[in-house]
Amino acid sequence: MNSAVMRNVVVFVSGVIFAVGLGLSGMTQPDKVKGFLDFFGKWDPTLLAVIGSATGLNLILFRFILKRPAPILEAKFSLPTKKDIDRPLVVGAVLFGIGWGVGGFCPGPALTSLASGTFTAVLFVVSMAAGSLGYLFFEKAQAAKPAPSTDTANASGSIEAAKKAA
Repeated sequence: MNSAVMRNVVVFVSGVIFAVGLGLSGMTQPDKVKGFLDFFGKWDPTLLAVIGSATGLNLILFRFILKRPAPILEAKFSLPTKKDIDRPLVVGAVLFGIGWGVGGFCPGPALTSLASGTFTAVLFVVSMAAGSLGYLFFEKAQAAKPAPSTDTANASGSIEAAKKAA
């Protein structure tokens, strides 16, 4: 079997396992998530079991996986290199947390909940997609802006060069 096809099969099977796990644990229900975040009311710790299981399994297996020269279906590992905590990271994390707390969904369970066809799941996913696309649009607009020049001699020289070229 072609390695690209095999990767897609593995991704699909992993997604199905993830979705079934979310469904069985009840994590696709916004009330479960809101109950977990309700520390001063009727706190529901079941999400903690899901988070703990995933984190524990990752802590154990990640060490073995990284000892391999490469992943099974890839030529090399693709690991993040950025380690600094900057403003976009903090703002994004806060917005994610607010959306998670208010909506009761995070991206995985929200996509899984689409299968239920409920209005709240569809609305959340559409809003999540709109926010992601809005961010991409904002980033492209920021990247297209010329960098401000602090050197007036260079700036006037560039203007003169542009006039000569025209």
